[in-house]
Amino acid sequence: MVDLITQYEKIKPEIDSAIQGVISKAQFIKGPEVVEFEKELASYLGVKHVIGVANGTDALQIALMALGLKPGDEVITPSFTYIATVEVVALLNLKPVFVEVDKETFTMDISKVEAAITPKTKAIVPVHLYGQSVDMEPLLAIAKKHHLPVIEDNAQAIGGTYTFSDGSKKKTGSMSDIACTSFFPSKNLGCYGDGGAMMTDNDELALKIRMIANHGQSKQYYHDVVGCNSRLDSIQAAVLRVKLRQLDNYCIARRKVADYYNAAFAQHPHIITPKTVDYSYNVFHQYTLQLIDTDRDALKKSLEEAGIPSMIYYPIPAHKQKMFDEIGASFGDLSTTDWLTERVLSLPIHTEMQEEQLKYITDNVLKFYKNYL
Repeated sequence: MVDLITQYEKIKPEIDSAIQGVISKAQFIKGPEVVEFEKELASYLGVKHVIGVANGTDALQIALMALGLKPGDEVITPSFTYIATVEVVALLNLKPVFVEVDKETFTMDISKVEAAITPKTKAIVPVHLYGQSVDMEPLLAIAKKHHLPVIEDNAQAIGGTYTFSDGSKKKTGSMSDIACTSFFPSKNLGCYGDGGAMMTDNDELALKIRMIANHGQSKQYYHDVVGCNSRLDSIQAAVLRVKLRQLDNYCIARRKVADYYNAAFAQHPHIITPKTVDYSYNVFHQYTLQLIDTDRDALKKSLEEAGIPSMIYYPIPAHKQKMFDEIGASFGDLSTTDWLTERVLSLPIHTEMQEEQLKYITDNVLKFYKNYL
């Protein structure tokens, strides 16, 4: 699904030098590479503050903690997402309120959000899924109307851009009270281990986030709030500094792969390709098909037999996960979410794909349908 070895080989001298530089200085925790990476990512995204943390899940948890949410408070989020988005809600004894997603974009259906707001609602967490931006302009208007903070889950769409109705543009991860991202190795901007970051333009929130991520300390051994230990280490920051300079090129490469797939499957009666929307510059963390009247498992097995990996993101939506049997959650009609989980299939997409690989993959998908039908 991802070729990190070939990607590394292309930037090997820079990566090796960056890692060796950290080792030579032996400043592994809170070293200068972390500070510089935070500055560079802030400049790239157009935000005031970036705070590096240990992983994307920690980022989401710390965001909720920084907003001062209390047990029983409700958080609106999609069910069609990776479990980390809602796992942290449950972990803090908050109540997830699941809303529907749009069938064509896979992201939060904004028309369903306002009906989910109650007096207990304290935050909204949209997820930029598969590299596609949520339609943020109307969502931000709803949040402003109801005085609700917004936390962007940008783990799958860093490098993406949202275009507002007036033509202005903002990077995903720069439009909300707090945004969170992951640097898991397979992400569009990935490190060589675990890593994550949080973004905000709010000085007070930035200070609180830094405190929470550092054991709640205002200064060493003075713990003003309950915190945790979550930090981006210097070696990962050094790797990310190198790869950040390649991020736009990586996004372009992924979009070229998506273009090839789109052309190959255009007008196929049993395949729906990802929708292009004017407001979103999709950076294709995943390339996800919707399969119509298809035995998905049979297709997946056929591809596997041809040496082609594929993945189902995600086979069980959050609202059907066993963890919520005891914790509880609130949701209405999620028929679209259920429909998608039964039909989505993601094909390989990464920065190093060659046309012969893409032809082999698409030929095998089409061959399956020719034999299947």
